[in-house]
Amino acid sequence: MIRQLAIHAALVFLLLRFDISTASPATNHAQATTKAPYQFDKNQDLLLLHFDLKTDVDDVHTIAAMHSILQSPQFNRLNYWAVSGTYGIQSGLYVPADHLFDLVFNANWTNAHMQRQKALNDTVQKVSTTLAQGGRVWISEAGQSDFTQHLIQQLKVNGTSLPKEKIVLVQHSEWNEKETSKNALAFVKQNTTYYKIPDGNASANGTPGFNTLDFTVNPLENNPLLDTQIWQEANKVSSQYNGVNGRYLNKTIHSGGADFSDLVEVVWILGITGVNTVDAFFTQFNPHNPSAKERSY
Repeated sequence: MIRQLAIHAALVFLLLRFDISTASPATNHAQATTKAPYQFDKNQDLLLLHFDLKTDVDDVHTIAAMHSILQSPQFNRLNYWAVSGTYGIQSGLYVPADHLFDLVFNANWTNAHMQRQKALNDTVQKVSTTLAQGGRVWISEAGQSDFTQHLIQQLKVNGTSLPKEKIVLVQHSEWNEKETSKNALAFVKQNTTYYKIPDGNASANGTPGFNTLDFTVNPLENNPLLDTQIWQEANKVSSQYNGVNGRYLNKTIHSGGADFSDLVEVVWILGITGVNTVDAFFTQFNPHNPSAKERSY
């Protein structure tokens, strides 16, 4: 009898092991060394920058910090497209930041908060062009995935071929996933190569820690950085809307610190290294830092 129980237990263990090892999970939980089986190709790939801007002003800091990347010698010809207002089912008010988008992205952005269908059409066109030319689309999901669901659905309606390996979605926040409608989250996990990476609000977890009181952003308004005007506008918007009229109060930003935690998705996508802290980020992505120009990715 004891021998039969032992054999049964062994069979159950083997079955469970087989089931776990052969399962194909919808989500890749990326750790410190995990990378996609392919790299971002600056010659043909497209980087989609989705910002919910509801109701946390951390996106405002993320956009300003993104400008430093876009102005760097390594990425000043990056093929990208930004979308504002890609929020999900969360309550609260939107954070308008149109002038900041103009300053950072010029004409390379669209407003899903004000004109959702136009934003979808504009983004569909960008994605379709990239895919037709053999490129891959990488989505930095600084918010929820409802807009991404509608984007993919529209592409399918248009008859666009969408192999999962051609659409890579990167998400760092469990809160963002919870505030995405269940249907949308299930849909994007099924129809994209979906990576859930460690949260950029924490440190020493496999992605940079881009939420800290150890770095004060106000001096960026006067530093000899290329982003002086950018940070003036970012700090203005943050002060105007942070915690106002029921919006989320970002305590780090309220106290003068830096919070561009969503940017860890871009760092992961582009394969940027050596920026584990906010201070390290601004040391590297500073046009007056000679060593920054010598780096290659």
